[in-house]
Amino acid sequence: MSKTIEEILTPKPVARPRIYAYSIDDKAHKGLLKVGQTTRNVKQRVAEQLKTAAIKNYKIELNESAERDDGTIFSDHDVRAALVRKKFENAELEWMHCSVRELKTVLTELRTGQKFTGTHHQTFSMRREQVEAVDKTFEYFQSIWSEDGEKVPRFLWNAKMRFGKTFTTGSTYRNPPAATRRRSTAKSLWSILAPSRIC
Repeated sequence: MSKTIEEILTPKPVARPRIYAYSIDDKAHKGLLKVGQTTRNVKQRVAEQLKTAAIKNYKIELNESAERDDGTIFSDHDVRAALVRKKFENAELEWMHCSVRELKTVLTELRTGQKFTGTHHQTFSMRREQVEAVDKTFEYFQSIWSEDGEKVPRFLWNAKMRFGKTFTTGSTYRNPPAATRRRSTAKSLWSILAPSRIC
């Protein structure tokens, strides 16, 4: 019984590109990161690059996926171009004058399509209790607006410390429920959280 070529050969895994950055601990490379891309093992790839020059004082600072949230890929060229747009110097070829945190911020921007200021690179969503508070607030506002569409309702979140009132308000303001996007008074839901009603 004969086998097909597909049955004989082991299927090749789909290459998963990675963005990496390394630093070299010497005066000439102070403040610089080499930003590159590979589909291979990052440690092995960096070692191959530096072996011929006998450089041993390097450190791999970053090793992350080059995939966006939607599954599309970005390249090291995209990363360096984004850094340049943020006014970071491209010292030479793939060497960038930036910190690891600044590089992570750019990677997060490329993944999510959002723009961040400073070095904010962590993304996370609201917790269950935060979503529930927003839902209660929205229901209350809807009840007030059904009585008087121009009235500006007020709602107080009686939340414990570490609840994340500022984060929750900001997250909700950036992504309000669809029903509020059509209302002229929608901003009041997210920008005026004053004492009058307790959640």
